[in-house]
Amino acid sequence: MRLAKKLFSSKKLYDLPGTEKRFVEAMRENAMFHYAHCEDYKRILDEAEYDPSKISTLDDIIDLPFLPTLYFKHHVLQSLPDKKMLIKATSSGTSGAMSNIGFDFSSLWLGLKMVIRVGKYHKLWSLKPQNYIIFGYQPTKENNTAVSKTALGFTFFAPAKSRTFALEKSPSGYKLNWERVEKALAKCAKSHLPMRTIGFPAYTYFLLKDLKERGVHYQMPKGSMVTLGGGWKQFYAQQADKKEFYALVKDVLGIDEDHVIEFFGAVEHPILYTDCRCHHFHIPCYSRIFIRDPDTMRPLKNGNPGLINLTTPMLRSAPILSVMTDDLGVIHDEPCDCGLSTPWLEIIGRVGVADIVTCAAGAEKYLKDE
Repeated sequence: MRLAKKLFSSKKLYDLPGTEKRFVEAMRENAMFHYAHCEDYKRILDEAEYDPSKISTLDDIIDLPFLPTLYFKHHVLQSLPDKKMLIKATSSGTSGAMSNIGFDFSSLWLGLKMVIRVGKYHKLWSLKPQNYIIFGYQPTKENNTAVSKTALGFTFFAPAKSRTFALEKSPSGYKLNWERVEKALAKCAKSHLPMRTIGFPAYTYFLLKDLKERGVHYQMPKGSMVTLGGGWKQFYAQQADKKEFYALVKDVLGIDEDHVIEFFGAVEHPILYTDCRCHHFHIPCYSRIFIRDPDTMRPLKNGNPGLINLTTPMLRSAPILSVMTDDLGVIHDEPCDCGLSTPWLEIIGRVGVADIVTCAAGAEKYLKDE
């Protein structure tokens, strides 16, 4: 992991050209490690007649056999024994097939370095206590979903004065408690401390829309922030236009668009993508993203829509170097008004694979129960 540590120590978060050599070298190091320590991964590369020791360019990484996220939902791949896994995270919360990814100390350490640098760049760190409202699961010992761990982790960007969870644990399972969330919002509006939300955008949108329809409006304290993660998943057909969403946040909570931040990531690819002030997911130096033709699986030129293929050398514990998601996206090269010249990812939809049950999809039933 020496070369991966070097990559994750890069000071310029979005300098892809300047970190390309480090990235390629770290990918070769990581691929060779997993080839030597995971028999299933070795078999996959051998069957594809792929030699990881010959990785020397980005083109070689494009040719590296990718694994669909669906594969991880039915197979456990790891290159270290269970005793070295400090934590394990799953991809869905309640039902259906789940990916189960283990994280050893070195992988978590790289992740921490990434989070610190991303948080600093996007000005998420603060010493001022915050009131948090989490549109997601209340964490428990039994809940190993990555989305619940990530949401809880977000509350450490600034000291937590309070935490309110939309999905509360009850003897019969999780229950959506809108009433408690509304009371928390009212209390936050009267506080002198900023409020931060985190969680599924669908939950945030449906609650704010309901509040607006009932004529409920707040003015949250200065510095308050709405952050989103987990995607719309099963609610994609009801996904609000971004400008509509930002206007709703301003109308109901009094929070400006530049304080609405969205995250993107996956348990099978634990890189933290954070949108810029123009709401674009610029690609950080820790990863490279390829868009592939859904029919041929060949890489497409930037500007063309296709399946999103995510690559990173972050994990020593599991061979997740190249993962094919069920998301459709486009890589844009055009300049961004935020000032970054790095290409950015636009997520435009999902592939309709019936066997894939995601964290937000599992949470859907709680909305239907209301």
